[in-house]
Amino acid sequence: MVDRFILLMLAGILAGYALTKVSLAGTFLASVAPIISLIGVLAIVVFSLYLIFKGVMALLGR
Repeated sequence: MVDRFILLMLAGILAGYALTKVSLAGTFLASVAPIISLIGVLAIVVFSLYLIFKGVMALLGR
């Protein structure tokens, strides 16, 4: 169960990275491209910080 949860967090980081790299030029979403990039960066930061927190807690034995 825990392994699936960690894989889900890694998938969230990968999805955030994909949101930052997607090209929306020429689509109807071009006007919200900065917002989509911001959501991607926030996803990367939040999921990464959570994984770091879980790793530190595992090292401390809690």
